[in-house]
Amino acid sequence: LGADSEGPSMYQRSKGDAEQLVKQSGLNWTIFRPSVIFGHDDRFINLFATLLKFAPLMPLAGYHAKFQPVSVNDVAEVFVKALQDERTIHQSYDLAGPTVYRLVDLVRFAGKMAGISRLVIPLPNFVGRIQAFFIEKMPGPTLMSRDNVDSMKVDNILPHDKNPIREVFGLEPQPLESLLR
Repeated sequence: LGADSEGPSMYQRSKGDAEQLVKQSGLNWTIFRPSVIFGHDDRFINLFATLLKFAPLMPLAGYHAKFQPVSVNDVAEVFVKALQDERTIHQSYDLAGPTVYRLVDLVRFAGKMAGISRLVIPLPNFVGRIQAFFIEKMPGPTLMSRDNVDSMKVDNILPHDKNPIREVFGLEPQPLESLLR
């Protein structure tokens, strides 16, 4: 979600540009635009759970940014169904779960999964960008970038009430809470 050639982050702009190239390719295409994808071994919820283990408190850029996480199982099943249905050719589908969360709610959920409760403190956007600058310089995989902070200026939720997972593909979107089972 959020692919836009004019978007606030390079990530969103590159996805928007790529969509245009695919649409102009002359090939048969189906585009999926998922929100944040969750699963038992994902790199989003689990990242926050890991960070919470080591931090006495969590300063958080994008505190109020909205996300509508979608299950990796739902995304995979939709891909398979689309491959079997020619009506999906030349269509774009926004994929999201049933619930909208603020980023702070997702961080708290990650803490609940890990059995950890921490104070989460909102950071102004400019402070979040400074924090991300230093995190980008740390060795190892980048945990947060300034581009991530920029991308949170746009909510990562369905732009309408209809969820294609349900409406087009006939599935009931799994809630994030399914990770607790």
